[in-house]
Formats: sequence, C-alpha cells, structure tokens
Amino acid sequence: MAEVSKQANITKPKAQEVDGDSPSAEMGSLELPSALSVRQLADRLKVSAVEVIKQLVRNNIMANINQVIDYKAAAAVASVFGYEAHQQPDTTQSSTSVVGEIKKQQRRDKEIENLQPRPPVVTIMGHVDHGKTGLLDAIRQSNVVDTEVGNITQHIGAYQIEVDGQRITFLDTPGHEAFTAMRARGAQITDITVLVVAADDGVMPQTLEALDHARAAGVPIVVALSKIDKPDANPERVKQQLADAGLLVEGWGGDTVCVLTSSKTKEGIPALLENLLLVAELEELRVDPYQVATGVVVEAKLDRTRGPVATVLVHNGSLRIGDTVVVGTAWGRVRAMFNDTGRRLRKGRPSTPVVILGLHNVPQAGDTLTVVADERQARALAEKHLKETRLTRKAVTLASLSDQINSGRVKELNIILKADVQGSIEPIRISLERLVVGEVRVRIIHSGSSSVTESDVMLAIASKGLIVTFNTGVEVGAQRIAETEGIDIRHYDVIYNLVGDVEKALKGMLEPVYVEVIEGRAEVRAVFSGGKRGKVVGVYVTEGKVNRDVPARVRREDKVVFESLVNSLRRFKDNVTEVAVGYECGIGIKDFTNFQVGDILEFYRMDKAG
Repeated sequence: MAEVSKQANITKPKAQEVDGDSPSAEMGSLELPSALSVRQLADRLKVSAVEVIKQLVRNNIMANINQVIDYKAAAAVASVFGYEAHQQPDTTQSSTSVVGEIKKQQRRDKEIENLQPRPPVVTIMGHVDHGKTGLLDAIRQSNVVDTEVGNITQHIGAYQIEVDGQRITFLDTPGHEAFTAMRARGAQITDITVLVVAADDGVMPQTLEALDHARAAGVPIVVALSKIDKPDANPERVKQQLADAGLLVEGWGGDTVCVLTSSKTKEGIPALLENLLLVAELEELRVDPYQVATGVVVEAKLDRTRGPVATVLVHNGSLRIGDTVVVGTAWGRVRAMFNDTGRRLRKGRPSTPVVILGLHNVPQAGDTLTVVADERQARALAEKHLKETRLTRKAVTLASLSDQINSGRVKELNIILKADVQGSIEPIRISLERLVVGEVRVRIIHSGSSSVTESDVMLAIASKGLIVTFNTGVEVGAQRIAETEGIDIRHYDVIYNLVGDVEKALKGMLEPVYVEVIEGRAEVRAVFSGGKRGKVVGVYVTEGKVNRDVPARVRREDKVVFESLVNSLRRFKDNVTEVAVGYECGIGIKDFTNFQVGDILEFYRMDKAG
C-alpha cells in the first residue's frame, strides 16, 4: 500500500471540534517518526483508530487503519489531541523500517489481490417503538414505516443504500418481544450493530436484550440516540444509563461511537452514516468476488404464485442467475433474482441482499447457501444435511461439558442467568465468574429478574450457552423451544448448589442428574364429578401423548397449582393406557379436584442428562 502523500493541506482543527474528551490546556510532548501507520499513531496517542481517521478525513486525507502517513499529517492529528509533535532523527534504521513496512504491506496486497472491499452489513436493534424503522426510513428516503402493521416491524427487512459511492447494507430487526428470535438471528450475520435508544424514553428492557445479543455476536456497536427533537429528550441521561449497563460511549470514558439523531428532522443522519463507514473501514471487510458464492438466508416463505421465496444475504463470491444452490435442506436453480426495491438482477454481489426464486422447498432462516456443480449434487447434499442436522447439532450441557472441554470445543462457558429478584443476581454472577479451570472460564452473557423467556432461549442458541435459574420458572413457549433445540435449563434454589454444580462440571466431576422431558400436554375442556374417584376432567390432547400412571402437573395462567400422577384415563367408557395428540379423553389426577376449564395438564418423564 502506498504512503499517503496528500499532507500539505492539513489544517489544525479547534479543540472543541474533536469528538470525545477535549485536550488539556498544556500540550504534551510526543516524538514521531518520519512515517507511521494510522494504527501506530492511534496507539501512541492512546485514542481509538476511529478518532485518528476522523481527523484525517476532516483534512481530506482518506486513509485506512494500516495505511502509512507522513510526519506532517501525524503531527497535525497529534496536536488536536493535545500533543506537540517532534520528529525523530531520520536514522538509516528507522527509514529502513518504514520502507520495510511499506514493502511488506505491498507484498500482502499482492498475495490477496483478488480480495476487494465489501459493503458492511449493519443491523438496527433496540427497544420497541424507539424509532428503528423510522431511522432506516430517513436513511433510505423512503416510506417503509407506513407499510408495517401497527407501525411495528414484524419481519427482517434487508436494504442497501449508497453513500458517496460507498454501499451499506441494513438489516431492520423487529423490536417486539415476540420476535426476539429474529433479532438474535440478525446479530449473528451482521458486521456492525446500531443500537437505537430513544432520547426521551432511555434504556428499556429490550435495549439491554439487544445489547446482550450484539455483545454475544462480538460485533462493534454504534449507538444512535433517536428522537432528539422531542421536548423531553435527555441524551446525557441516556448515556449515563448506557454506562450503568457497561457500554461507555465517547465522552463518557469509552470509544463507542454515539450519534444524536432525529428521523423527523434528519438531524444526525449524515454523521451516523459517516461513522458507520469509518467503523467498517477499521473492520477491513474484504472478500473474493470470484470464488464460489456463499450466503445466509435472512427470511423465507412459500408464496402462492411464485413458490418458495428466500431473501439471501450474499456473503462471498457472486450469485448468478442459473446457479445451482443448496440451502440447508433446500436446493434448486436460481431462476430469478431481485434486489430490495424489486428490480431484477443477474448477479448478487457480496453483502448484497437478494430475493431468489427457484428452490424446490422453503429453507430455514439462518441456513447457509452454497453454489454447487449441478442439481444432482445439490439434491444429495440437501438430503445428507437433513440426516445430519440433529446428529451434529449438540448443545452444551453441564453433563457433557467435561467431554466438550477435553475435545477443545468449549473454551468459554456462556451462561444466561435468571433469578426471582435482582438482588440474587450479583452474588451469583461474581461467584460464577471467579470459576476458572485451565483455560476455560464462565461468561455471563445476559441476566435478569424474571422467568426464562423465548428471548433467553434464542440467545442461548445463538451463543451456544446454557440457562441457569434461581428461584424462578420457565415460560411455556420458552420450555418448548429449549426442548426442541436441546438447550440445557438448570433450576436451583440454593446458590451454593448452583455454583458447585458449574464448578464440578468444569472439572469433570459432576454427578449424573436427571432432566424433565415433556411427553404431552392437554387442555381442560370440561369438569365432571367422578364419584368416589373425585373430579374427572374432559381434555383435548394438544401435544404428544397421555399415558396412565405418569407424573403430571396442572398449570393455570402459567403457574403450577398441583403435581401428582395420572390415576385414570378413559376414552368414552373404556379404560385405556394411552391417548395420542388430537384426541379427547377423560383424565383423573391423584388427590386433586380443584380443576378449572382452561387448565393445562403437562405429562412428563425424567431422563438421565447428557
């Protein structure tokens, strides 16, 4: 990479124009070589590389993090941050070092000459009604908001815009709690997360959930404080709340970019886009557009007229009309392709969202798309994937933890911690995070004082973690997803036992435990007198099956009111041993008579974990 030479036009900005902390009144002394990279300058100034690039851009110098700049440019930037620069003696050794660095960079560039920059994929996340889609609407100069039912985004939308010749791809994720699963999916395929927080409402529960999803995905975060045009907007209060949540923005001791925005007035939109491009530059997003195309399914559906339709975010290579693809357990030939505005395409480039037609069945969101040689190979790979899906998908459990540590598959145990009260969380967190066995440590990626929700389970899936509860329960929907996906949920009422089990698991000393497996559920439709047997209820089996003499519990409004055994099971007038899903039957529960219409009966067994 050639040394930047456009240095003579640099002007020294005023101190108050610098983002972040202002320089001190006294200038510090700093020795700089005749040339150094942007990264090296940032390290010497003890600031983020983003700040250095910002100052260079303001002086019409376009440089990335690895680019070499000369002394004059570096000195001008240093002065902005309160340093008086002095040039180091230009010895043969230092000069040789600089030349050597440039040559090494040139060699690296040649080795990867096929790699080209790709647009960043940016996910918009945050609490419901905090202005995520409105912000995207302002960016696109379109009217996406008005197309949403109730003005709440109910699917993941993928859009691409162009800013000064550079493209940015946006994923708009739903903010409502019911759609947290899609939000978690968005975090896994993004390069940068924009955390939208309303300047009037401040940090809300789903703000924290979105923050945890972004952290779990390990992506840079840019904060957009929205609705600053509101009379009660208080950006400083929101920054304090973010700091309390462990996210320090610029000016508050951190380097997380924070931009004040308004969808209504368009204030801050150009600054937000500028910062997104700067962060993307630091991430050095480069791909080979000539290799075999791969991508990720963002969403998919069965259209009555067009058949299976999939929105795919192309990751690498270029997807073309006529390509044969395998997408998880789906396959087919791309017969049509459209961009986010509905325009027909012949080719989908990296980081471009495209809608494709031609698949033989509907793929799952999150499935990987790969171009293959022909339809025979595509069909064979799809069938193979179908057979291997459940065999290869092995979640982390406490019982299997030791084996997974020994095999090198687990270096960090991710835990979602849920407790009955907030006061219980901190001592448990401290105790668990102190546990270190070899190179493996515990990481609490999310905590909260409530029951386990679907959002918690989706986060466990996304992070390959497990869920630990203390004196709290699990919502029915969350339990169902956890059972399907093999997510381990551990329940405790004594902190010592909780911490002890995790420590034993890390050391490979955990005793075998038994876990509950739901075999069936039924809804109470009628209550009858059973004579000497007490009350008998007429039920409709909604899931699985019902067996006689198995453990059962009665749920009412998501609370367990009684647990016992099924002591009678009848179809019409006949005693039976089993009733399958979709059938009605009569059931008696030992020692329980206080049934109500609408009660949910759960039938379960205990299996050995692991």
